[in-house]
Amino acid sequence: MQAIGIDIGGTNIKGVLINGDGTMLHEMQCKTNEKEANWWKSAATDMLHRLREKATDKNIPVGLSAPGLANHNNDCIKLMPGRLEGLEHFIWTDYLKTPTWVLNDAHAALMAEAKFGTGKGYRHIVLLTLGTGVGGGIMINGVLHQGLLNRAGHLGHVTLHADGDICDVTNMPASLEDAIGDCTIERRSFGKFTSTYNLVQAYKAGDTVAVYVWLQAVKRLAVALCSFINTISPEIIILGGGIAQAGDDLFKPLNSFMNIFEWSHSDIRIPVVQALFDEYSGAVGAAGFALHKTLLH
Repeated sequence: MQAIGIDIGGTNIKGVLINGDGTMLHEMQCKTNEKEANWWKSAATDMLHRLREKATDKNIPVGLSAPGLANHNNDCIKLMPGRLEGLEHFIWTDYLKTPTWVLNDAHAALMAEAKFGTGKGYRHIVLLTLGTGVGGGIMINGVLHQGLLNRAGHLGHVTLHADGDICDVTNMPASLEDAIGDCTIERRSFGKFTSTYNLVQAYKAGDTVAVYVWLQAVKRLAVALCSFINTISPEIIILGGGIAQAGDDLFKPLNSFMNIFEWSHSDIRIPVVQALFDEYSGAVGAAGFALHKTLLH
């Protein structure tokens, strides 16, 4: 069985056609124009038509991922203030003229990894997307946990210090997102760096400020991950997003800090691994979610 996934982001709209094992048969993308709602809606429609032409089954299931909170029916994004005007409460099934399952983009990334990537075969998974912000998803007993208001999994908005002076976009003081996300890199680096990529390059070169700022962020990430282990007890933790592309420069110091903070019960360590899917994770996960929902129905 095949499925189509479309991922609407602030920079690009991506689409994939996958088969039942997650293999991408076709992929495409175009730039997002956030200022013209009708443009990105029509771009998604055009992408769907082009991918459907390549599919063997014209009644193929469709999934769509986007920033924000999906509603309880997973047929629209219910809450996404300040971005992608017109996205909130927009029923994609009516617009695309085909049943379309909608979910949060980080939840979609989790579905991609759980069904087809590094999380395949695991039933209890925590995933974080480390980028401009920090998104996340939780799988319990093989099922994506969305919770009340489909708000579950916003792991970037846990606090690391209740008495922190600065609150994030959810009004949470000293959040994980503010500790490692690109959104705060200039403030955290005393104005020296404008992106985590530049920070990591300077860290590799031994720059004193870069080493301090990067290892401080990684330590805070390790503390958060160990907290998630204590509360959720996953079998595996998966890190995706642009910051995870730092590879060993992230995972080696992260492992060192987790050796300190992780409650290692019965000598069992929870593996922390890099996501398999990256650029098309939202689209692949949306397609996988559509396959899952179709089989349930």
